[in-house]
Amino acid sequence: MEAIAVRREGGNATVERIEKPRPEPSTGEALVRTLRVGVDGTDHEVIEGVHGDFPEGEDHLVLGHEAVGVVEDANGTALEEGELVVPTVRRPPNGTNDYFERGEPDMAPEGQYLERGIVGAHGFMAEYFTSPAEYLVRLPPELAEWGFLVEPLSITEKAVEHAEATRSAFDWQPESALVLGNGSLGLITLAAFEREYDRTYCLGRRERPDPTIDIIEWLGSTYVNSTETPVSEIPAAYEAMDLIYEATGYAPHAFETIEALAPNGVGALLGVPGDWSFEIDGGKLHREFVLHNKALVGSVNSHAGHFEAAIDTLAGLDEAFLDRLVTGVYGLDEYETAFADDDTTIKTAVEFASHEER
Repeated sequence: MEAIAVRREGGNATVERIEKPRPEPSTGEALVRTLRVGVDGTDHEVIEGVHGDFPEGEDHLVLGHEAVGVVEDANGTALEEGELVVPTVRRPPNGTNDYFERGEPDMAPEGQYLERGIVGAHGFMAEYFTSPAEYLVRLPPELAEWGFLVEPLSITEKAVEHAEATRSAFDWQPESALVLGNGSLGLITLAAFEREYDRTYCLGRRERPDPTIDIIEWLGSTYVNSTETPVSEIPAAYEAMDLIYEATGYAPHAFETIEALAPNGVGALLGVPGDWSFEIDGGKLHREFVLHNKALVGSVNSHAGHFEAAIDTLAGLDEAFLDRLVTGVYGLDEYETAFADDDTTIKTAVEFASHEER
C-alpha cells in the first residue's frame, strides 16, 4: 500500500510517497481503509524535527493524526464492515498503564504514551491502518467528507471542558470568548464558540485582505490585529474576556492572557512554545489571579469522549463555513500541495479514497 512519510538524513527532512505492506489486524483490532487525513501545524513541526519521534528502530515516520476511514475488516470486534470511524491518537507505549485503563490517555505524562503520526508510532496517512476497536469512534455517514476535522475539534472539546471545570465551584455564566490564533484550529474553535457565547473575538497578525479575516467576520466575530492591539490591551480596546483560548504557541500570550481576562475568567493554553526567557511583572499577575479569581489551565490531546462531543459539534457547523475553512483536498498524486504553506492555505487534507468508492 502507499503511504506518506517523513525521513531525515544528515539533518534534512523529506516528505515522501512510499510503499509499505498492508497491515494485518491483530486480535481486538480492525482494519480501516483510509478516506482522508488532515494536515496541520503539528505535522509541519514533526517534519521540521522540532516535535515528535520516529518509531523505535525505524528510519521514517508515516505522518497523519487527523483521519477518517471506513472499516474494511471488523476482525471479530464490535464494529461492522462499512462503518465510518475516526481514530484517536494516543496509544500505550509498552503494555497498558493506569491512564489508558481509566480511559484517560490524554492525561498521561510524557513517556507513558505514543502518538500516532507524532511520537513513536506510525500515523494514518496510508491507504490502510489498523487500530484496536476501543480507539475507533463511529462517525455518521453524512460527515464522511469532514471527518478529518473531528480530531482538532476534540482538542477544543477537552480544553473547554477543563476550563469550565475550574469554574464549577460557582455560578459562572460566560458571555465573551477570545481565540488567540487564526490558523485552522483557531478558526474551527471560533465557529464552535459562535454557537455558545454572545460575543466572540479572534486575534491574529495578518493584514487585510486575508481569507482568515474574511472567515472571522463572516462568522460574525470581531477580528483583533495583534500588531495594533496586543492581548494585554484588549480589555481597554474591546472588553475583558470571560474565556480565552490560546492556540498560538507564542509564550508571552500565556501571561498576557491573565491581564485580558475578566474577573472570574479562565484561559485555556494549547500552544506549545520552545524555550523562551523574557521579563514579566510576576507580582502584578499574581494579584490578578488572587484578587479577581482568575485561572489558567493547560490542555493537550483528547480521549474518545471528546471525539464523540466533537462529532456532535461538527454536525452543527455550517457547511458553508467548512467549505471556506478547507482550502484544498488533494489526491496522492498531489500530496505535496497539501503540505505547502502560503497566504491562501488554511486547512488541507490528503484523500486516499472517497466515501463513494469505499
